[in-house]
Amino acid sequence: MKKILFLLFLSAMGLFGCGNKKSQKIERELFSFGTYIKITVYDEDSKKAEKAIEAAFKEIERVDNKLNTKKNGSIIDQINSSKDKKIKLDSEGKEIFTKVKELYEVSGEKYDITISPLMEVWGFTTNGSEKIPSKSEIDKALSKVDYSKVSVKDDYLIFEEPVEKIDTGSFLKGYAISRAKVLMEDMGIKSAFITSISSIETIGTKPGTKKWRIGLQNPSDPSKMLDVVNLDDKAMGVSGDYQTFVEIEGKRYHHILDVETGYPVADKKMVVVICEDAFTADLLSTAFFSMPIKEILKYVEDKKNVDVFIVDSDSKITTSTGFNYFLKK
Repeated sequence: MKKILFLLFLSAMGLFGCGNKKSQKIERELFSFGTYIKITVYDEDSKKAEKAIEAAFKEIERVDNKLNTKKNGSIIDQINSSKDKKIKLDSEGKEIFTKVKELYEVSGEKYDITISPLMEVWGFTTNGSEKIPSKSEIDKALSKVDYSKVSVKDDYLIFEEPVEKIDTGSFLKGYAISRAKVLMEDMGIKSAFITSISSIETIGTKPGTKKWRIGLQNPSDPSKMLDVVNLDDKAMGVSGDYQTFVEIEGKRYHHILDVETGYPVADKKMVVVICEDAFTADLLSTAFFSMPIKEILKYVEDKKNVDVFIVDSDSKITTSTGFNYFLKK
């Protein structure tokens, strides 16, 4: 399995300059969720900035340890490996899985975090697969994929048969950095950029009211940049067919799988969502990837503070009417 980092950051081009001389630029990185999470803060008080970054990283690690499917001892690991398929949730857990259920329904049951058995037969949870899964293997995996059998009742997360596992990978990085943003704001930070590559949060603007600029890779040729996104106190989530994939018999198969066919979603290359928080952006970008474009646009146009940019399999671009975040050339 290979991973491609798909956001090209523009510091080398001088787009992250210091601006206001009174503000100091503080940058730190943390390796978590299998990638580097980077926080950039501009503040006159470097000690305050350092403390806020440290607190943000501790919060990210807390979320990782608590809810990551791949973390031994996390509550997700516990329920996935238990026999009775039941575990008690706190208020945070209930809020998260209520939101996941909402997006499952919004997507027409296409966004389904019980997809682990299907991911396994394609080799995404191992070191890849030497062959394309057979129809019988796919059908067997799909028989265990059904988020309607997952519920929160009396403070417990409960799996009913045939569900055995859930996977939090499609939203947890976004949730973690959205929590980091809230904490940093509470500590008085007014200018910051938090990125876990496919998920981004921003606090305010850069010094001098300059928006944060993020280069977006071209999904048809990831070595090139498609455009530059300008963000101001908003979050962005990106899902793409070039991010994570397995290579079988010389052909790449990406990780966003269709729960109806069992194969990778074939009609899109990229979905970019910009909204108020990275948790929602991550959920929506993944859910939208599996939905018909007309349904995506209908959902977005009925919402405030949500915009979408879509590149389909023919490289045709579709955006919501409010998507005006690209750098004007």
